[in-house]
Amino acid sequence: MNSKKVMVVGIGMNGSETLTEYAKKIIESADILIGAERILKCFEYLKKPVLSTYNSSNISKFLHTENFETAAVLMSGDCGFFSGTARLLPEISDMDYEIVCGISSVVYFCSKIGISWQNMKFVSLHGMDSNIVRHAAENEKTFFLLGGKITAAQACRRLCEYSMNSAEVYIGENLGYENERILCGTAEDFTETETALLSVMTVVNSDCETLKRSGIPDREFVRGNVPMTKSEVRSVIISKLGISNDSVCWDIGSGTGSVSVEMALQCGSGRVYAVERNPEAMSLTDKNKHIFKCDNIEIISGNAMDNIEKLPVPDSVFIGGSGGELQQIIKMVFKKNRKAVIVVTAVSLETLNKSLEGFRICGAETEIVQVSITRTKSVSEYTMLCGENPVFIIKGTIL
Repeated sequence: MNSKKVMVVGIGMNGSETLTEYAKKIIESADILIGAERILKCFEYLKKPVLSTYNSSNISKFLHTENFETAAVLMSGDCGFFSGTARLLPEISDMDYEIVCGISSVVYFCSKIGISWQNMKFVSLHGMDSNIVRHAAENEKTFFLLGGKITAAQACRRLCEYSMNSAEVYIGENLGYENERILCGTAEDFTETETALLSVMTVVNSDCETLKRSGIPDREFVRGNVPMTKSEVRSVIISKLGISNDSVCWDIGSGTGSVSVEMALQCGSGRVYAVERNPEAMSLTDKNKHIFKCDNIEIISGNAMDNIEKLPVPDSVFIGGSGGELQQIIKMVFKKNRKAVIVVTAVSLETLNKSLEGFRICGAETEIVQVSITRTKSVSEYTMLCGENPVFIIKGTIL
């Protein structure tokens, strides 16, 4: 049994006023302190040996090879809230360790602005370009942990770009330190505000979406002269794709972007790649993604086969237009991910046959649904039936 003891300690905001008594006791009794340089500075007065690093592999190597009785690995805020603890624990699973909780930035910040955090959506923007607008649109309260590539001003500009100018915004800078600053206003108030790297932001949207829509009425989309997948057909497509909240989706031949939008509404924490070569269609997709506040749609210009290799591995793929390369696209999708779900629509028997052959070549199981939609319209005192063209919906999966 390894006699070494590793204490993973959340130090709160600044390692002083927000440090719990238990955490303070652990830190004071440890043989060595390990953590990022900024965190270690809070405890220079203890004059203990330190290892300045936040790299989990470096920390693990030190813990496994050096002699000590008790080491304290210091984490900012709380160990369970977007912390490096999650990366460290698998590396020291064979050691005797204990996690010591701390006060997280969200708990501290929400107490400062007087807002409950219990129903809040938590999003980290560290090192990534996340779906800022989509999260804010579908949640009443969203907490963004900044400090990566996205600043508070950039996030507010994104909100304004998608017509969320009046959303309530709270920004916290250098929380717990002497130069702490807390700002309150609307998104448009802070589009040019400079903030420190150590910042957080909360968006309150009292008009948030209350359900995930499917089969959105055609009239809500900008149409132009580009063919659009009709509402009822879209609803069936989405049900067949089985999209989860964090799915990566492709829409090949996005057209107006109506399917891209419905995909994006299903995967608020995921991403939709809308591939389109028609400039007018690309413009329509862009307009519709803004109307429905879907900043998780990325428009890719060009033919599908020219871009597939560069796209992230997909979970769900809709092929509405293939430019004559349907079978090649199916083959490439399954090459990227054999577990992907592919749905193809066909209005001709030739396209139906090509899709079936493409799935057969790849060893995929197919499910075919033929949808015939009939709408009504008023003519004088009569209600007339107006039939739409039948559409084949083909789902292919490799079991």
